[in-house]
Amino acid sequence: MSTPCPRTRIKFCGLTRQADIAHAVALGVDALGFVMWPQSKRAISVDTLAMLAAEVPAFVTRVGLFVDADPALIEQCAPYLDLLQFHGSEPPADCARYNMAWIKALRMRDDVDLHREAERYRAASALLLDAYRPGVPGGTGETFDWSRIPAALAKPVILAGGLTPDNIGHAIHQVAPYAVDVSGGIEAFPGGKDTAKMAAFVHQVAAANQPR
Repeated sequence: MSTPCPRTRIKFCGLTRQADIAHAVALGVDALGFVMWPQSKRAISVDTLAMLAAEVPAFVTRVGLFVDADPALIEQCAPYLDLLQFHGSEPPADCARYNMAWIKALRMRDDVDLHREAERYRAASALLLDAYRPGVPGGTGETFDWSRIPAALAKPVILAGGLTPDNIGHAIHQVAPYAVDVSGGIEAFPGGKDTAKMAAFVHQVAAANQPR
C-alpha cells in the first residue's frame, strides 16, 4: 500500500464577516483567525468575536491573534477561542499562562535561529513563520526566503507571509509545512474576503497535496 501524501492544513486569518466564515467553512478550511490587535485594519472587538465565533461549527479551530496584549483582553476573548496565536515579543511563560493551546509567530529576521526558537517555545503547538518588516508584527503581504526554513525542525511549521493562490503550490512543494496561513492573499479589501480567491487558494493547496 502506498503512503498517503500528508495534508497541508489551512488557516484563513483576519475574518470580520459572517458570510466569509460560512464560505470558509463550506470550503473545508481547518482554522479561522480573528485579529484582536487594535492597530490592525482587520481588528475586531470582543463583542464581534463572540458573535463571529458562534458561527463556527465543531471541528473548525477558532484562533485569536494577539500582539503583546493585556492579559485581561486575552481572558475576555478566551471563551470564544480554541487556540491562541502570539505575534509580539511574548516570552514562553506569558504564552502558556492561559491553560490553552497556543502557537508562536516568528518574524524571519536575518539573525533568527529557528532551532533555538523551537527549543525556547517548546510548549507551543506550532511555530508560525512570517515575513519580517521593522515595526510590523504581521500581515505584511510579503514573502520571505523559504529556503531558510530547516527541513527538520522540532515544532510543526505554519507558513505565512504573502501567500496567494498563485504561489501557494510552490510554497507547499518547497517547504512541506504542516499548515499555511493566509489573509491578504484572499481579500477583496482588508477584512473582507474574496470568494473566488478563497476557493482558488483551497483548490491550489489540494492540488499541491496530490502525489507528484
